[in-house]
Order: sequence, then structure tokens, then C-alpha cells
Amino acid sequence: MAGYVYIWEFQVAAAQRAAFERAYGADGDWVALFRRSEGYLGTSLLRDRGVEGRYLTVDRWRDEAAYRAFRADFETDYRRLDAACEGLAAAERSLGDYAEA
Repeated sequence: MAGYVYIWEFQVAAAQRAAFERAYGADGDWVALFRRSEGYLGTSLLRDRGVEGRYLTVDRWRDEAAYRAFRADFETDYRRLDAACEGLAAAERSLGDYAEA
């Protein structure tokens, strides 16, 4: 069974980078929420070395069903955290979801 990966791109202003890294990093609020789901496998927070303030998050799940179950089970908490993190990034966009080959 192939894993399920969801990737987001963020552009973060210099003044927000420390707070952004705390919220989205390995010990951050998002990982704490994701860990409540048994299908969650981990998150990588990547900082672009060539583009100032550009980050990627790579969220890994056992499979798409595990991700969908997490979203259904924790939708209220997800929306609350998303609202709390509003403003940490100047821009964000989904780069899509992927199956590990």
C-alpha cells in the first residue's frame, strides 16, 4: 500500500518566520494535531535556500483514507488551528496530493 503525501507552499515575511516555524515545525501545533490520528506518519518543514521566505510542508499519511478520516474526525480542530495561524504566511497554496511510488 502506497503512502499518501500532501504538500503545501508558503511565503512567509521575515517578521513571521520564527512563529511560522514554531507552528509548522516538527514540534508545532499542526504536528500535534496530526499526531492525534493513527494514520499520520510525519511532516517535514522545508525552507527554500534560494527563495527568501519560501517554505514547503510535506505531510505523510498511511493512505488517503487515513487522511480523509483525520479531516472528518478533527475538522473543527483543523479549522480552529487554521484560523489561529492566519497571518503567519503572506501566501499559501496547495501543491497537491501524491502517492509515494
